[in-house]
Amino acid sequence: MADTIFGKIIAGEIPCHRVFENEHVLAFLDVNPLAEGHTLVVPKKPYDRLEKIPANEAADMFRCLGAIAKRVLTVTGAHGYNILQNNGRVAGQEVNHVHFHIIPRHAGDGLGYRWKPQPGDAAALAALAKRLRDA
Repeated sequence: MADTIFGKIIAGEIPCHRVFENEHVLAFLDVNPLAEGHTLVVPKKPYDRLEKIPANEAADMFRCLGAIAKRVLTVTGAHGYNILQNNGRVAGQEVNHVHFHIIPRHAGDGLGYRWKPQPGDAAALAALAKRLRDA
């Protein structure tokens, strides 16, 4: 369990500022926040990728995400938030333990992200959708 910083936090080996906890989930403030109220939500078991979490535990985590996000909005006065979750190093995952960032957002906060959408080819999109359905 304690192979990652989140495992050590869950095990109580590293202190954190807990904001929520139940059987499957722990939520705590990020020590390097992007904004006031930046909260991390992690499963208590050491899953390294989202698709590995059993459905009942994932459902509990998603129920908690919404409730925690609502608390963050209420307490910080933010008008929006981002939920960020990465799977794999190539996607930006730095800690090998599933975690969700709840990042409160205010107008003009200077936070952002880079999206470079490109128009898709209709035939290629249809073929890809079929392959995904058939998988």
